[in-house]
Amino acid sequence: MTARKVVVAPDKFKGSLTAVEAAEAIGAGVRDALPEAEVTLCPVADGGEGTLDVLLAAGGRRVDLGVRGPLHDQVDAWYVVLDGTAYLESARACGIEYVTPTPQVALAAHTYGVGELMAHALEGGARRLVLTVGGTASTDGGAGMLRALGAEILDGTGHPIDLGGGPLGAVRTVDLTKVRRRLGNAEVRVATDVTNPLLGTRGAAAVFGPQKGAGPAEVAELDAALRAWSEALVAAGAPPVASVPGAGAGGGVSAGAMAGLGATAESGFDLVVELTGVGAALAEADLVITGEGSLDAQSLDGKAPAGIATRAGRRDVPVLAIAGRVLLGEAELTAAGIAASRALVDHAPSAEHAQRAAYPLLREQTATLLRSWLTR
Repeated sequence: MTARKVVVAPDKFKGSLTAVEAAEAIGAGVRDALPEAEVTLCPVADGGEGTLDVLLAAGGRRVDLGVRGPLHDQVDAWYVVLDGTAYLESARACGIEYVTPTPQVALAAHTYGVGELMAHALEGGARRLVLTVGGTASTDGGAGMLRALGAEILDGTGHPIDLGGGPLGAVRTVDLTKVRRRLGNAEVRVATDVTNPLLGTRGAAAVFGPQKGAGPAEVAELDAALRAWSEALVAAGAPPVASVPGAGAGGGVSAGAMAGLGATAESGFDLVVELTGVGAALAEADLVITGEGSLDAQSLDGKAPAGIATRAGRRDVPVLAIAGRVLLGEAELTAAGIAASRALVDHAPSAEHAQRAAYPLLREQTATLLRSWLTR
């Protein structure tokens, strides 16, 4: 089989390469194996961390500022303006990389800096905001974000509660008047990479809290706090969003945006595809190569590789995948529309080496995968 036009559309390899860097490495491997091929690089993202890097590559303008991080210290954050829309990534303000996950951190981390990013964009004249969520240290339901935009979040005695997911359990009343005034007629969209609701066994605390340092006791406390927060928002006149798919994304910051800012939620992957022209590239492709750091069960639930495979499948374009790890069986890969795959860790002396040498290893193994597939 020949492949004259190859589209390279990977997500990031977390901890090793951005989606842009991964696309460059895979593209180099394609050219090593098929020097005559026309290679189109289309780095993608799914609404989680790394989305802004992809939007920059699509021609966006970077805006830098310091904001309050997930605990006490200020962090250097940024967002992207593209075609009049401000794209803000929650992880730039309250990312898990800013903390050492512990039970105490899981309860204390907040999203105040996310609200500071949004306020800055609004003050700069943005009338459309897209908030991408994922990779946060926080589980505060977006309460910190709304407070930075002017929300009054009070306990039963009428005093402001502390920032963080744990203290949120004391919330009794919320006033969003200043938030709505500040937002005006600006449109807010939330781009998410998961479909989890806010509460319960599939909710923000239960599913993502342990990654942020929460043990069983903290998970229960955070889930109860998010329930109290959800009820207080509804009492303040916000729509009930706790059960909306994606409300639990980013530690519930998605729920806070939907309830407090009137945001609409959508697939982060679909948003990036719309902006980066992947669809048009697929229409001309003979072969697509996608990938990410770990190709696993989560990859099948709203993540970029599965989205790419679905779109390519509609056009009967074969898809290959290369990842740091491949934890899916052949039947699962086939069902997802992936014809063949390769894992970097299977061809490195250790996982640490694969991560350190990701770029050359990705280039080398892409060429090997492609040659093997073409000659099968």
